[in-house]
Formats: sequence, structure tokens, C-alpha cells
Amino acid sequence: MTEYEKLQAGLPYNVNDPEVNQHKLDAARGCAKLEAVDVQDLAGKDKAIRELLGSVGNNPNILPGFKCDNGQNIHVGDEFLANYNVVILDVAPVTMGNDVWIGPNTLITTVNHPLDAAGRRKHLGIAKPVVIGNDVWIGGSVTILPGVHIGNNVVAAGAVVTHDVADNTLVGGVPAKVLKKLAEDAGAF
Repeated sequence: MTEYEKLQAGLPYNVNDPEVNQHKLDAARGCAKLEAVDVQDLAGKDKAIRELLGSVGNNPNILPGFKCDNGQNIHVGDEFLANYNVVILDVAPVTMGNDVWIGPNTLITTVNHPLDAAGRRKHLGIAKPVVIGNDVWIGGSVTILPGVHIGNNVVAAGAVVTHDVADNTLVGGVPAKVLKKLAEDAGAF
């Protein structure tokens, strides 16, 4: 198997492999192209978003400072918002439903590295997909780790999400824990 095939199969792979690295370079170019579009050029911005991401629903909005590792592994539904300085390390797929709002300075990562120094010296990584449901509000400065599935809910600012999160919950803290259950469509602040 090539290193890229290992990555796609969820196996340890060399993060410095030229084919793996080429996806990062392509994403960096796509992010730079998006960043270069005038914020008032809505059609140009929409086009750049659709070229960068793997699939996009209606009315996407990505504010300046967005960065990703691949771009084509990011799939978003309708009414997607990535606020300022969002980073999505989409070595594996990141799939989001409709009406997902991501606060500023948030990191969503699908890649992890070995705890042992010998593995890191070999430049190994392993990637696990992230799935985010519908109607999710992710507060500012949140970190979502590889392999996490987030249901239809709210993630409080500053949270570090290390495990799956069920529907209709508010989670927060480091690591994130359930703070309270949420009523569906309650309209509460």
C-alpha cells in the first residue's frame, strides 16, 4: 500500500509522504484563493468555497483565516458558518449537517500522532473521521479531536471534545462533559 492508501484505510501512515503532502499544498492554495476574494464578492466567495471543499449545501459562509489540510474531505450541509480563524485538519473526512455554526479560533482535527517518540521520529500519523450533526453551535476556541461524533447540540466555548456527544446536550470543559440536556427547539439563550 502507498502511504496515502494507508491514510485512507485508517492505518498509520507517513505524514511526510509526497502524495500526502501534495494534498496539504493543494489545500493551502485553495485557502489562499478563498482568503484573496473580497469579502463583499459573495459569488466569488461561494465559488472559492465550493472549489475548496468536497461538498457544500446552500449558503455557505467562511470568514477570513480559514485553514485546512485537504479541503476535499470536508462536507457541509446548508447554512454552514465557519467564523474567523477556523482550522479543520481534514486528513480524514469531516462531515457536517445543516445549520452548523463554528465559532472563531476553533480546531477540528482528524489526525493524531504516536505517544511514543520512536513513532513520531518515523513521522507517523493516523486519521479518524469526525461527524457533526444538524443544528450544531460550536462556541469559540473549541477543539474537536479525531474520531468524535457530535449529535445535534451545543458545544460551549473553550471545550475540548474527546468523546462522542449525544443529541440535545450542552457540553463544555476540558475534557468536555455534559453540562445539561437541551429541549428541542426551545428557543432559550
